[in-house]
Amino acid sequence: MADHATNYQGTFIEVSEDCPIDHGAEPPIAENLSIAALHYRLIAEKPYGRTSDDVIFETHALRKGIDPDDAAARVEFFSKGQPCLRSSPIGKRYGWGTHHDAEGRVALVPRDSEEYAALAADPSLAHTRAMRSSRAK
Repeated sequence: MADHATNYQGTFIEVSEDCPIDHGAEPPIAENLSIAALHYRLIAEKPYGRTSDDVIFETHALRKGIDPDDAAARVEFFSKGQPCLRSSPIGKRYGWGTHHDAEGRVALVPRDSEEYAALAADPSLAHTRAMRSSRAK
């Protein structure tokens, strides 16, 4: 089976151009955790402790009632292409950049921080943006 990884290495995913807020905000917590809330929680609780693939699969597993440690379910999940963190609401609506280190582990960076400005200006990193929420006009 083909592996459709979502990991980035040495990359900073900047906030979407049409993100409605100018700071990092925690997504609201509801009884049924949203994708945004799960992405936020999984990355925030272990900065540089998970890869994008870990976050994407654990989110899927938690929402579907699958054991996040089920290796066979993970292989099956990644046998098809999956959206990467560029499509996550954390960068599109909640003002969080994501820094992916050389090993692909990810951390959240609030858009209004000095760390964000430094990473956004770092020429040693690859740079991309979270996807826009709406079509360009």
